[in-house]
Parts: sequence; structure tokens; C-alpha cells
Amino acid sequence: MGQARFRGGRCVVVFGGVGCKLRGKNEMQLEVGVTAASEGRKHIILAPFTRPISPQPAHTGSTAHGRPKKQPQAPIMDDVTDKSKAVQALLESRPPATDNFTYLTIIEKFLSPEILPTLNEILQDASLTQEIGWDLVQNLLLYPEGDKCLETIARLGNPREVIIKLLEVLEGHPEDDDDASQISDKDASDADPEAIRRFIVLLGMLAILHRRIKTKYPSRFLATTLATVQRAYRPNQLMTASAINLVQSLSGHRRPPLPSRKSSVNVANPDKDGDVSKNAPDPEAEQHEDPAETEIQERLLLSFVLGILESYVNATSPAWAQRLIEAYNPGKTVPGKKTALQAYKDDSDLLARDAIIGQLAALSQDLGISGSPAQIISSVCEDGPIRRSTIPDADRLRGPQDVHLPTGGAVCLMGYWVFSSTVFQANMPKPKIYILPEHLGLMQRYLEDDANGEIQRMPGTIEAILAIGLWLEHGKFIVAPTMSTETLRAAFMPYHHLLTLCSVYHPSLGVRNAASTLAGLILHACPEEDGRLHILEDLLENCMFSNLKACAVTWLKEELEMAQKPPAVHITPASGLGIDGAAVSSSEDKSSKTSSSIFGTPEAIEQLQYLVFPDMQFVREMDKDAFAEYWSQNSPFLMQAANFAYLLFRSERYRKQIPEGMRGAMEERFIRPLISATSKPSPGQSDDKSEIDDHSDPSFAMELDVLNGRLKDLTVGS
Repeated sequence: MGQARFRGGRCVVVFGGVGCKLRGKNEMQLEVGVTAASEGRKHIILAPFTRPISPQPAHTGSTAHGRPKKQPQAPIMDDVTDKSKAVQALLESRPPATDNFTYLTIIEKFLSPEILPTLNEILQDASLTQEIGWDLVQNLLLYPEGDKCLETIARLGNPREVIIKLLEVLEGHPEDDDDASQISDKDASDADPEAIRRFIVLLGMLAILHRRIKTKYPSRFLATTLATVQRAYRPNQLMTASAINLVQSLSGHRRPPLPSRKSSVNVANPDKDGDVSKNAPDPEAEQHEDPAETEIQERLLLSFVLGILESYVNATSPAWAQRLIEAYNPGKTVPGKKTALQAYKDDSDLLARDAIIGQLAALSQDLGISGSPAQIISSVCEDGPIRRSTIPDADRLRGPQDVHLPTGGAVCLMGYWVFSSTVFQANMPKPKIYILPEHLGLMQRYLEDDANGEIQRMPGTIEAILAIGLWLEHGKFIVAPTMSTETLRAAFMPYHHLLTLCSVYHPSLGVRNAASTLAGLILHACPEEDGRLHILEDLLENCMFSNLKACAVTWLKEELEMAQKPPAVHITPASGLGIDGAAVSSSEDKSSKTSSSIFGTPEAIEQLQYLVFPDMQFVREMDKDAFAEYWSQNSPFLMQAANFAYLLFRSERYRKQIPEGMRGAMEERFIRPLISATSKPSPGQSDDKSEIDDHSDPSFAMELDVLNGRLKDLTVGS
């Protein structure tokens, strides 16, 4: 117990070797002394700090946000390195030996990993922890060894005050903003390990604290917490696993633990693994909870889970579209090359990605989706702007109707449904929608205004949209039976156009290929030949992307091949597919003749030949640098056009579909100029226009050699 002594008009409270010296009325200076000889004491004088002195204890239960902020102080341990003396100081200065504020100051000055076990024992005093616990959070977070103390504060501290402090720390102070901004969605794995550790600790504390609060409107605390956590969250595996733990604790839904495997991602979960019996009651508990609170809180948690799901999917590229393509076309994989399906079975990191997304999807079902998947479908298909931030301010929260579901999160959840039901044979809800009009409407909401910008911002959401489209096309859920013929006629080209934008702008090659595949399937599903021809003509004439024009040439070839077969059943509003996938076709469709097809006659190639094989005379005037630049931008289309020409004129199969006199004209405008531009110089020749083989890397010259040889094979008499 301390003794009050007066020295030179100043009061000094001495306990053991620690003294608090009061100077004047408004200043206090802390002295820490180690008892030496009985003749005197050695004092370490610390930098003074100013604080009003009150005859009452510094803290009498006021809220955290109402307390004065202490100024930074110099370290107290410069000359006091003896752990036993530090422990003695903490034990002997406990209130009521000092007031709460003074004791906090002493703790902060002595704080080190060595004294944390003693501090945790001290914090077992619930009345003391309720008074000072919240104010220790920020400093304890600096030490990984401080987790036990923080858990004790979560279990015994005033839950309202501690929550306020935790959210303040999660929000970050202005000086912390740079650290948070450096962790981008595109490279979330580079997040600072220390920031991840603190996030996990804070969420573990929040799980305990929210279960302790007893108030009439707990949803108001929950809304503030979830919004803050969502802002602090970065989409990496550990933070996502911590967010999952938080939702499981707050929802009360605990699934049986999965068998341990290399894909597991486990983080500290004190609410689940700790001793709940140690939790102190809420000192400000209210007796009755509003009856609507359960539904509101469940809705808040669902909105939060879907937001986390979208962030994680956008950061990790789940390869849903690519894996669906492989699952639907197992015979088209490249022998010897590992498929995406196999990679996600072998790689532990990829396995963990699937596991985390699966847990988020399962949480959404626990939160009410399993009984009513229609709310997800309506969120995806409803008209209006995209809903992004959907957790409302606490003061605006009146009922579950005030909590909307994020559009992107709902899209990602539906994308996972169709993907997992195919690849994992999971029992998931099946959306009862069609490509036209519902999927078209979804594509328009995301891509109509700024396709490239939205694809770059939300690559995972766009991939989920494509996965849904692939699943719908594979099941032949293409045209809704209620869709009019006129509306259908106007819908195919806009839908196809949006798919081609994905095939051009998406950052993932696998997704671009999947978008191109779906675009080709949709083109061939268009029930009107004129419509298909018009789409091809528009691409070849107006598209600036060589890869996409090359796809158009491939699709034209496929149309010519299909025209040689018995007529396919094209889906119309009057004769479409039911939602169960049963095809119904009218007798008129089946009786159409192959010979009547535009693509079965020379008419299609006649209409498109000047777009597929354009006039290339201008390349004769290019020097090697100009042609190299032109080739780098147009090689996919030129190679595909040359291959298509070789197929047309070297195969008897297409003779009936080639316009009369086309070959000679095409040779003059398309073949010979390109032969000239791609030919190597003859011995003794020094023509800059032809010296292109040494311009760039070997693949450049190799590609030109291939094109040159293919074109020479097409010249008359070859």
C-alpha cells in the first residue's frame, strides 16, 4: 500500500520503489524507483505530461469515446530492466493504491512481453478490467504474446466500451491509412502479416463481445461492427477465415468440423475454443430484446457474407468458367497439359480457395438462403442500379427490409451454385432463369456503360456471370417461353456483343477463352440465319480486335460445316426449352432443307468475302518497321483468314459454298500482297520492305514463314 509524503510542497505517493509525484495543481510526474539502501532512493525521472488532477479517480465509468486522450510518453524501462521489479510495480500500484488513469500509465510504461502473464492475472479482476480494459487494447495489439490479455479484456471488460475501441482500431488512424491502402484486391496475398494477425485478434474479440451484449436493439451494434470489419477486410485466406469464424459465432450456426486436410485454413477462434463460463455479464444489460431483432441480424450477416464472398472471388480468380468448359468438353483437353480441374485437385492453395468459397456459400445457406433461394435470384435479376455497399447505418436500421443484398455477392453465390452442382455434383439451388431475357439483363447492368472498367474492377464477378451463362447454355435454358419473336430478334446481337467484350477485356486468359466459347455457342443458337450472318458481318467490319475477328472467321467456318448437316433445332419462343431441359420443336423447323440455308449456299461467303479477305495492297508500300507493327496488331486475324482460305480451296467439302470467280479476285487483293510483304529477300536483294526476318525475335520470322508458305499454296497453279 502506498504512503503519502510531502517533499518541498509536492505530494509524492510512494509504494515499494514506485512513486507518483504531483507538481502544482495541473501537472503530474511519474517517478519509478528501485529501493536501494535505507539512506536514499534512486529515481528515474520521466518526461512530464500534463493532465488535470481531480480529487476523484480518473475514470468512473465514462464511455471510451468520452475519455481524454493521453499524450505519447517516453519509455519508462530505459534503466529498469529487472523483470521482478517491473512485476512488483504492477502488483503494488493496483487501484486503490493509485487511480485508474495513473495505473494505466504505469502499465503502459512497463509493458513488455515479459510482464504480460502477470498483467493477465491482474486483469482477472473483472471490476478493474471493466474500468481500464478498453484502454489497453491498442498497446497490447503490438505484442503477439498479448493475445491472452486481449481475450481476458473481451470476456471481462465493458463490452460496449471495448467494442468502440476495437472498431476505432479497425478503422485505423490517419497515420495507418497508407498501410491499409497498400493491400489491394489484386494482390491480397501480399498483405502485411502483422496487419493480418491484428485483424484476426480483433475479430476474435468482437465475436466474444457481441455475444455478451444484452440490449433491446443488438442489430445496431452489429451493423456498425460489420460495416467496419468490411472496410478493414482484405481478401486473403487468413482474413477470410477469420471473418467466417465471426459470422459463425454471431449467427449461432456451427457446422461440424471438416476432416483435416491440406486445404484447411485455420485461424485463432477464442469464442469457439475458449471458456464461455469466464464471460462476465453485461453490466448495462437490458432485459428484453425486440422481437424483430433476430431477422434483422440474420439479414445483416447475410449481406456481410455476400460482400466478403464477392471481395474474395474478385481477388482470387476461382476459374469457374474455365473448369466448366473443361467439364462440359472432356474430350477437348490438350493431352499432357494439366487442366484447371486437375490443378484444383492437386494444388493445396487452390484447394484452400475452393474450401473457403464453399464455406462462405454454406454460411449463406445457414442464414436463410437454403429455404428461399429466390431472394438471391431476385437480387441478381432485378432492374435498377447495382447494389454495392448494403449494410445500412445503424441509425437508419428499422427492419430487415432496410438491409439489401449486394448484387455482386448474389451473382458470385449463384455462380458458385451452378459451378459446384456441375463440378462437385453438389446439391445446390438451380436458378430458374433463361439467357434471354434474364442473363442478358444481368450482363447489361454490369457491362453496358463501362465494360472495360467494370471488368477490371470486378473480374471475379464477371467470371461468375459467365459461369451462369455457360450453365444456362449447356442446359439449353436459352429463350424464355414468354419472350416474343420480335424481342428475341433484337436480343441476340446485344447479348453476343457483351460476351465478346468479356473475351477481349478480361484479365484472365481462361475467362477470355470461356467467353469466346460461349459467344460462339450463342451465335450458333440464334434461330434466324440472317441474324447470325449479321452478327458475323458486324464483327468483321467494325471490330478493332484481331483476336475477335479471328473468332468470327472460326464461327463462320462452323456455320458452313453445320449447314452441311441435317438441320439443327433452333430454339424459338414458341418452340423452346422448358426449365427442365426438354426440347420441343415444331414440324416446320424439322422440315427445313439444307439447301435453303444461307450458309449452305455461296450467299454467306459472297456477302462476307471482302471482310474476311480484305484488300491488302497497302502492305506493299510498308517498310519493315511499319509492317512489323501492323503484323503485331493483326496477326491472329490474318493467320485465321489464311487458314480459312486454305480450307475452302483445298477441300472438296466446301466447293458448293464458294462463289464463282472468288479465288482469282481474292488472290490479287489478299494473297499476293501478303506474299510480297512476308517473303525473304532473294540472294543479292537488298529491299528494306522484304527484310523482315531479322526484325524481331525468332517467333516473328517463324510466323511469317508459316503464313507465306500457306499463301503460296493458294496461288493459282500451285
